[in-house]
Amino acid sequence: MVETMKIDIVSVFPEYFEALNVGLFGKAIERGLLDVKTHDLRDWTHDVHHSVDDTPVGGGAGMVMKPEVWAECLDDLLGLKPVEINDEDNPATFATTHQVADRPVLIFPNPSAPLFTQRDATELSHTSHLLFGCGRYEGYDARIPRYYRAQGVDVREYSIGDYVLNGGEVAVSVMLEAITRLMPGFMGNPDSIVEESYTGQNALLEHYQYTKPAVWRGMGVPDVLTSGDHGKVDRFRRDEAIAHTAQLRPDLIQQLDCKSLDKADRKTLMSLGWEVSGPHPRKLDD
Repeated sequence: MVETMKIDIVSVFPEYFEALNVGLFGKAIERGLLDVKTHDLRDWTHDVHHSVDDTPVGGGAGMVMKPEVWAECLDDLLGLKPVEINDEDNPATFATTHQVADRPVLIFPNPSAPLFTQRDATELSHTSHLLFGCGRYEGYDARIPRYYRAQGVDVREYSIGDYVLNGGEVAVSVMLEAITRLMPGFMGNPDSIVEESYTGQNALLEHYQYTKPAVWRGMGVPDVLTSGDHGKVDRFRRDEAIAHTAQLRPDLIQQLDCKSLDKADRKTLMSLGWEVSGPHPRKLDD
């Protein structure tokens, strides 16, 4: 029996997510692996203009999404009744406390939040129900995540990179792709996600990929890849991944556990100028 992940998405532009019906994501919906529902936040407004935003308290440019509209929407989707909570003087925290089971994980994209990583995607791929809220304008009122954490909801706020978007729809689409492709049965060939970038405890960028023809416009693929020696091919790809990561993401190299590296890994790192005698690699010229 297929285990279904339920996904709810709240947006002022729910039609944006019609694109989810294509490709592997669309096939997963057809097979019952995913149950996706979109909701128009404006359905929870009561004024003639269906307003979801207001001017920022304290002044400033732009508009901020109103907590009362979001609250009516989220209360309905989470099955909660409105309550008054004791306000706190300290700013909002990203920590989640006293979570209540059987509620969806509530996720808000936010450029001021912690970075969304492959580790987060892996964790969330084992969740049965996700609820995404797409912010717009200058963002949502900061009391919204604080309030729902206080109600025992597992609230996550994530940034997908060091840049700002017009709204959360793009970020939600990115997170959905990263999360759902890790679900059992989503990918046609599950082996295709085993050696990808950022996977595993000792995450590296993936090695370069090539296909036929072996020579294209005068450019050949590395000879070892056509040698038929699978051991040499595996070692070549591993060394290439290490070198590629050391060049572009040395921060990932610094997080490696030296005890888990084999002799060939250590040799490759040393040839690239890394010290590997400690718990983690260290660049010799640092």
